[in-house]
Amino acid sequence: MTPLLWAKDLTAPIAWRGTEPISRHQYLADVHAMSALLPANGPMLNITADRYRFAVGLGAAMLRGHTNLLPPNHTPDIVARLHSLFPSTYCVADDTARQWRLPTIVVPQIHADVRGTEEVPLVDGNALTAQVLTSGSTGDPMPHAKQWSLLLRNVEAGSRRLAHHMNRPDLAGVTLVATVPAQHMYGFESTVLIALLGGAAFETERPFYPADIALALERAPRPRMLVTTPFHLKTLLDSGVPLPAIDLTVCATAPLSPQLAARAEAALSAPLMEIYGCTEAGQVATRRTTAGAEWHTYDGLMLQGDGEHSVISGGHVPQPTVLADVLEVIAPQRFRLLGRSNDLINIAGKRSSLSHLNYHLNSIAGVRDGAFWLPHEADTNDAGVVRLTAFVVAPDVSADAIVGALRERVDAAFLPRPVLHVPALPREPTGKLSASQFAAWAAERAAAHRPGRG
Repeated sequence: MTPLLWAKDLTAPIAWRGTEPISRHQYLADVHAMSALLPANGPMLNITADRYRFAVGLGAAMLRGHTNLLPPNHTPDIVARLHSLFPSTYCVADDTARQWRLPTIVVPQIHADVRGTEEVPLVDGNALTAQVLTSGSTGDPMPHAKQWSLLLRNVEAGSRRLAHHMNRPDLAGVTLVATVPAQHMYGFESTVLIALLGGAAFETERPFYPADIALALERAPRPRMLVTTPFHLKTLLDSGVPLPAIDLTVCATAPLSPQLAARAEAALSAPLMEIYGCTEAGQVATRRTTAGAEWHTYDGLMLQGDGEHSVISGGHVPQPTVLADVLEVIAPQRFRLLGRSNDLINIAGKRSSLSHLNYHLNSIAGVRDGAFWLPHEADTNDAGVVRLTAFVVAPDVSADAIVGALRERVDAAFLPRPVLHVPALPREPTGKLSASQFAAWAAERAAAHRPGRG
């Protein structure tokens, strides 16, 4: 049995709502009050936008022994599939305007009375805290179980690494501002669980626009940390909004270019740390991007194999787990990331990866966002070679200029034909591009640009 939250000081904040702190003591009171509103059986689908209310729902579910469902999105189709997989699913929300076709409980807007909640509840280490669901090949979400004791071990290792990069003994007193939602595994681990178990406190809102991010950082007490993604970070830096000094930037969900990392460190006067992980194993490694390409695993984790057959084990990964990426394993706790095994491409006998090409595309001055897409093999040129398409958000850069810049960076076989300008890419709230959704979106737009259409 382990405590529900870090409890060295229950008067310390677990969250900030603007400039108002919410204490850990208050959190316990709100969790107990919320747990009394839940049905007898779970699991819970927690779709609250407010990070504190998400954390209250999480704690309440754990007190009742209910699992939390973390699907890739909350579309009506996904919700219907979740209900089919888990018929007793109920929804916890803070938005009463939207209907979810599930029994719905609204998180109370008013804090509960703190009297009588001095004792921190204990949680069974074997409890199934979360089911992280990924998109399966059939369309049905594929669940990945997350046990409380292993989440605890993962967050403890992550907290030590974060504290190390901030030159601190721990994260007590650190304030987090995050552009990622609590429902995504990265946001779940690096904001909610880091606060519950690592002693930090998070900003309750999820700022999106650059001016809102800057404001949230400005009012956050120091030491303060920005938890974000490459897409959100690039948008923030390109906006030109004046940024306050912080103490650490944390980035994940896609590899970050060293150029962008250097810009971030200069603009925010703080080191930048990238996190590497996957749904199956959780967070497993970090790197200081400006210090080099090597990643260092968390304490207790060891790598075996190499290339497309790298396996991680130890620590919070008790069962050896195959990683979906192509790694160059330098030592059992050091590696370089070469690309995802499922985005490796072969054109005219030459190999590359879409992530590598996207890295170079987004490094071009004036490209605000961009992604390569490999059409279906039926879409070939006269020589029978499939041509890549690049979609770019770059209103001031011509297609010819983009191809010219890429010609200096990548092999000619991977130059895009065509380059299509679009207002925006269909990114998820985390900044990710869902492979299936992006492919459908790309095919539709490519078809609209073919000669003879219109």
